[in-house]
Amino acid sequence: MSLYTSFAVAGAGPTIGGRIVKALLERGASVVVLARPSSTSISSPLLEGAKIVTADYADVKAVASVLREHKVEVLVSALAYGALPSQSPIADAAKEAGVKLFVPSEFGLPTEGGKGGHLVIKSQFADYLKSLGIPSLRFYTGIFMEFIPQFTGVETGKFLILGKGDAFFSTTALDDVAGFTAQVLTSLPPAKLHDATFRIEGERTSFNKVGALYASKNISVEHVTSLPEGYVKETLLQGLFEQGRGSSGWDNYADQDIPENAYSGNAAWPGHQWKSVKEVLEL
Repeated sequence: MSLYTSFAVAGAGPTIGGRIVKALLERGASVVVLARPSSTSISSPLLEGAKIVTADYADVKAVASVLREHKVEVLVSALAYGALPSQSPIADAAKEAGVKLFVPSEFGLPTEGGKGGHLVIKSQFADYLKSLGIPSLRFYTGIFMEFIPQFTGVETGKFLILGKGDAFFSTTALDDVAGFTAQVLTSLPPAKLHDATFRIEGERTSFNKVGALYASKNISVEHVTSLPEGYVKETLLQGLFEQGRGSSGWDNYADQDIPENAYSGNAAWPGHQWKSVKEVLEL
């Protein structure tokens, strides 16, 4: 059984990309980090052992040359939302260099069939990969556990819940997301990866349940009709979660959650002990 062994990661910052690099290296893979010349992440200890190459993502020929030189088989994009337009020229370079699999920057809520915002942008990019004839692999992970405090205004000294807070959502620790990504990329044959989707869930919970953990640490929990000024992204996401759309099992076509689908990919990491919200947030 032939497995992939050579990878490139674009967007290897400290949140998820760098962790994926580290997890791939721990599994004996060859990893090239594609960093922009202005990147401040290339000195991160997470990248120790990887080959680091700087290149302008918009320079298709330059990026393709790097990919060919290092015989890259799989390109993983962990670009942040604001950098998503850079995925298209990177995909063009991957096509030119003969890359066999592209992992687009998903790592969040299900985007297939999405009708608004970043869901559409990510779905359109998946379509673009298909038009290029490059197989893709998508990971739906729910919200990163480490982001829960940010989305609930914990920095204000309170745990703020917009709405009822009883809708269940999926959440997965950053290290579990990175480890799972590396696990399937290095252990499954290409036939199981090409044009596949993995839905994972470290824990299924609700803002009310997480709020109870914070309350046990004497942090006030408040149900509010609006979040503080400036909490634009947080307001959007809490609104989506209130509708049940925060589940890795959400089906945008059927417009409903299918809970058993949310953790359907977990089995691809047999024996793994998934981290809990209580453990990750030290509550």
